[in-house]
Amino acid sequence: MLLLPPVAPCTGWSYQTRLARDHYVCLDANDYSVHPGVIGRCVQVSADLQRVRVSCEGKLVADHPRCWARHHSLTDPAHAEAAAALRKKRVSLARQPQGADVERRALADYDRALGLDGEVA
Repeated sequence: MLLLPPVAPCTGWSYQTRLARDHYVCLDANDYSVHPGVIGRCVQVSADLQRVRVSCEGKLVADHPRCWARHHSLTDPAHAEAAAALRKKRVSLARQPQGADVERRALADYDRALGLDGEVA
């Protein structure tokens, strides 16, 4: 029998992807939530037999227990709260008036411009 190597071999799965707007990563037909603060950035997904971890630029942004069932979505409550806060902030920014005044014209101005004023056909 041979001796074990001095350094343990790397085991598990690892891949890199860009985090989509739904802030979930897919691994083995399951979806795992990631903190929505890194949406649109590249994240490193790594999994072993017990855990699924997601990091962005060396910072851990998700840590879930591995689910061996299929077609499940695992959501961290902190990720759901952060996503709701970001959505609320986004909606409030979208509803704010832009401050640009738009001139309102009378319809008669368009009639005059098209040469339709006073004509009856």
